[in-house]
Amino acid sequence: MSNINQSGWRPEMTPERRSDNATFTGNRALMLEEPLIFEIGSTETTGVEVAAPAKVASKLGGLERAQPIGLAGLSEPEAVRHYTRLSRQNYAIDLGLFPLGSCTMKHNPRLNEKVARLPGFADVHPLQPVETVQGAFEVIHQLAHWLVTLTGMHSVAMSPKAGAHGELCGILAIKAALEAKGEGHRKVILVPESAHGTNPATAAFAGYSVEDIPATADGRVDVAALKSRLGPDVAGVMITNPNTCGLFEREMRTISDAVHAAGGFVYCDGANFNAIVGRVRPGDLGVDAMHINLHKTFSTPHGGGGPGAGPVVFSEALTPFAPLPFVEQQGDHFALVEEESAGEHHGKSFGRMVAFHGQMGMFTRALTYILSHGADGLRQVAEDSVLNANYILRSLENTLDAPFAASGPCMHEAIFSDDGLPEGFSTIDIAKGLIDEGYHPMTMYFPLVVHGAMLVEPTETESKAALDQFIGALRSVAERAKAGDEGLKSAPHFAPRRRLDETLAARKPVLVWKDPQLAEAAE
Repeated sequence: MSNINQSGWRPEMTPERRSDNATFTGNRALMLEEPLIFEIGSTETTGVEVAAPAKVASKLGGLERAQPIGLAGLSEPEAVRHYTRLSRQNYAIDLGLFPLGSCTMKHNPRLNEKVARLPGFADVHPLQPVETVQGAFEVIHQLAHWLVTLTGMHSVAMSPKAGAHGELCGILAIKAALEAKGEGHRKVILVPESAHGTNPATAAFAGYSVEDIPATADGRVDVAALKSRLGPDVAGVMITNPNTCGLFEREMRTISDAVHAAGGFVYCDGANFNAIVGRVRPGDLGVDAMHINLHKTFSTPHGGGGPGAGPVVFSEALTPFAPLPFVEQQGDHFALVEEESAGEHHGKSFGRMVAFHGQMGMFTRALTYILSHGADGLRQVAEDSVLNANYILRSLENTLDAPFAASGPCMHEAIFSDDGLPEGFSTIDIAKGLIDEGYHPMTMYFPLVVHGAMLVEPTETESKAALDQFIGALRSVAERAKAGDEGLKSAPHFAPRRRLDETLAARKPVLVWKDPQLAEAAE
């Protein structure tokens, strides 16, 4: 909590307490200090004068507000400036490289945004008559076609709203398929250590027991351990490929064949599909279900200004159990099928995932991206993402410990550890030092199979010049740590706020602002 009065002055900025070059406002040129809205406004005033309403009988049934709402009143320019100054403190892909591993925060082409804002897409409503949204249905149908083509699968459910939502969709289809065969007694899902953390959570949410499968020293699934655990109680395996160590599971086909022979199904976490799109078809690897994060592979924003999209592709064995509704072309007309039919598609559907079919903003952006790139462009997406990650890995492997560097080339992300840093320095010091260098930190402490993990994903959209600057910054911070630079332990020094106790903030967040003067008086 900052301690700033309405003028912007802070007690620690008296002449005897000011450090060299400190400013009266707390601003550093255009790096503007911005207090909370409660600290710059007053609840006693308002930016808009409204005449007192006439006395009327309440129709709220006793639910009237019993005390003032406590919102600060600002003039219109003050409100605009406040939120604009706050926005300047956000890190964004338009400002610099986003090195978050397994998140794929890549550039969203402005062409995608332009198409998503076209009339008929931007203002489409889920309750419109089917006859009025034929163009939207055609977009959904065409995107579904390309997702099935790119993955080599049999069908796709477009309704899931996110990756984890897609995982649940796939697992529920697997559950329905097993119950239809009279094998509802299969209650165990196997999850490798190198899988995404949402995988075991999804399986548990669906009512399964989760058992870990260890990784080998080179960061891949221990196939022997997996085979030894297969049995009549195993419903299937949830595997991430490429995995969270940034490595391709080379024995994926062997794993799938073994699981199928034991009567189970294979769920693949497709969050990292961007590393293999146009090069590998998961259907050829024996996958039965896989979600696709449209923001990771096909450049839609995280959430897209509302619900996201996590389509799920299915094998022929699981297609009848996929969720409703789905878009189907019937002659020159597109229909939204919302009931089970006797056909091969969704004949034994487990039900609905959502009230409405999908999020048009995400679908239009993803289809625009696919069509503008074409087959060769999508293949290059995978190649460049892998090239960029390996460039970072090999450029820094002599500066930071790279636990899987000897396992061969990585895929779309490079992983480092805090092994080799002097005592007293750790991953968090490297991450905080990067903030001072002007970068959002990489993913920290994940995957759990690597102690002090630092997971870096440059994506295919970064140039060599941008990568070189990031590599130089990360190398500089790591060398400062190795030299015992104590200043690194209190970084960041140039951010709007200094280092926080993040554990305390997560466990005991302060969600309600209290006037410090009133709190002090109460004591």
